[in-house]
Amino acid sequence: METDELRQRRWLRASMAVSMRLMRFGEKKRPFYRIVVSDRRSPRDGRFIEQIGVYDPHQNPAKVLFKEERAIDWLKKGAQPTQTVRQLLIRSGIYKKWAEGQ
Repeated sequence: METDELRQRRWLRASMAVSMRLMRFGEKKRPFYRIVVSDRRSPRDGRFIEQIGVYDPHQNPAKVLFKEERAIDWLKKGAQPTQTVRQLLIRSGIYKKWAEGQ
């Protein structure tokens, strides 16, 4: 049986209206992405709150740059990363630092 605190955390995560996601730029068939924090209701390439990184999958190896302090700050505030952004955070080690700080 889960405690009230765990139930409340799950509810907060599910109801959070801010997400960390990719914003597409570049030419046709040559995309690169900005990693942004945005309202979940805004379109993929629409308004955003803050840019926290860059992802270029066409470089070898793929280029991933984060503003580490800002990414951790947004995670602490409850922003929900998409699956792709979560994987990029894990690869860069930021997700582990955030998890240790909790």
